[in-house]
This record gives sequence, structure tokens and C-alpha cells, in this order.
Amino acid sequence: MLLKDLFADERTASVYELDWEALAAQYDGVIFDIDNTLVPHGAPADKRAMRLFRRLHGLGMKTMVVSNNKEDRVKPFAWQLQTDYVHKAGKPKKSGYEKAIKKLGLAPERILFIGDQVFTDIWGANRAGMRTILTDPVDPSTDEVQIVIKRWFEGPFRRRSGI
Repeated sequence: MLLKDLFADERTASVYELDWEALAAQYDGVIFDIDNTLVPHGAPADKRAMRLFRRLHGLGMKTMVVSNNKEDRVKPFAWQLQTDYVHKAGKPKKSGYEKAIKKLGLAPERILFIGDQVFTDIWGANRAGMRTILTDPVDPSTDEVQIVIKRWFEGPFRRRSGI
């Protein structure tokens, strides 16, 4: 059902507040959106993101970033985090998620997807069979105008996610 796929399984204020030890016991991999999920829109990977990815790798989790951005944005970001990536993913189409799932070599139900947008990140990841966590945007003031508009329409789905 379309509407069901717009709700995340869980909601968090920040990826940096999650109990990663507990999640690593349940999942073998985690895929992240980049902009306003890990860092403000357009920002490079920061020390906090690099520490998180080192921690996840130390817990034995496979990681990946998936973005609709071009490779010149995504590749250096992924390199800083020492992780693989999918650029120009075409989210919310399933094909970008399926490419990431294949690269990780894991079953979708063993992968966690985390993103800040309902109509791209959560909708696509749910349809691809992954558990989803919707995060608050890192810095909403850096959103492009079309994202600001989408966030207004996301309101009802953000409030009910994780219930």
C-alpha cells in the first residue's frame, strides 16, 4: 500500500543519538542519505560523521551512502568515510536502493536505511524492503527551496512515523 510506505519504522532526532550497539546486533548493514542526514546540505564529511563510520565498521557493520547527487559530490564524501556509495540514485525509485543492496551483498531485511526525507528516502527504502529510520534534518536552513516545499507536505507522515 502506497501510504504505508511513506511511514518510517522509527524516527530519531539525529543519527548520532542512535544506539548503534543494539542496531548492530539486529542489522548487518546500514545505508545513509547524505545531505541533512549526516551533514548540512552540501557540506563535506565532518569529524562526527567520520567517527560514526569508524564506529560502525568497528561493530562489523557494512556501510554505504546513497544520494541523488552527482558523483563529484558523493564520491569524495564517501571516500572521507571509507565507505561505498551510489550516486544519482534516482530516489525514490527502487533501482538505486537495489544497486546499494547488491553492492552490500546483504538481504534487504538485514539492512537499515536512514534518511531525512519522507518522499525520497523513506518511501524508496520501504519499497526496497529495508527497515527505515527517519531523522530530523541536520540543518533545515540549508535545504533547497524544493525540499522546503516537500517538507511541508511531509508533516503528517513525519508526525506518525515510528508509531
